[in-house]
Amino acid sequence: MTKIIDGRKIAKEISESLKTKVEDFINKYKITPKLAVVIAGGDPASLFYVKMISKSCERTSIDFEKHSLPSEATEEELLKLIDNLNKNKKVSGIIVQVPLPEHINQERIQEAVNPSKDVDCFNPINMGRLALGKPEFLPCTPYAVYELMKRENIVVEGKHTVIVGRSNIVGRPMALILLQKKQHSNATLTVCHSRTNDLSYFTHQADILIAAVGKPEIIKRDMIKEGAVIIDVGTNEVEGKLVGD
Repeated sequence: MTKIIDGRKIAKEISESLKTKVEDFINKYKITPKLAVVIAGGDPASLFYVKMISKSCERTSIDFEKHSLPSEATEEELLKLIDNLNKNKKVSGIIVQVPLPEHINQERIQEAVNPSKDVDCFNPINMGRLALGKPEFLPCTPYAVYELMKRENIVVEGKHTVIVGRSNIVGRPMALILLQKKQHSNATLTVCHSRTNDLSYFTHQADILIAAVGKPEIIKRDMIKEGAVIIDVGTNEVEGKLVGD
């Protein structure tokens, strides 16, 4: 029998708990945490995601600040903005929404974010700490998947977990999180990607399947074994609608 994980219910529980913690922090230190989001261009999936971030901040008493740049903005303009946000003591965290326009070096921009404010852990220092199992904090999207499985009491230890996608946004850090020697991790992992031959061969073996490749409906019903846990991280626009992987 198929069971749908109620992500909205879990998100509500987390928001309520986080709101209490944030308000306690504000009362104690007289400082309100602030998240700054930088977006360049008008990618529909990115705009949707930023809107969701804004609502989450509002629900949890975190200040939200959006910096929108046109798609023709230069790399230097973006770097200058990030430098200002790095220096701004009122900004606690920074997200640079990807994808960026093609003429901008995405890695250079991500590496410019102060590691202590790097919410997505794109900075090599944060990714390196995660690879060594010594993260200061976890990147938000993979952490959300981890928290979802933990709260649903999904046993990860020893289970064959197949991750479809190897990006620095989800796939790669997700694998590193699930490899950690800690409770709710210790997975046996396979990471697939765009160059994987016979993808269905691997997905059929998955006790837990995490789809994060960014290709609409790449995972079909007949590619999944009965009883498998499926987490769809994909956010894709098809004919004006958002669909998963």
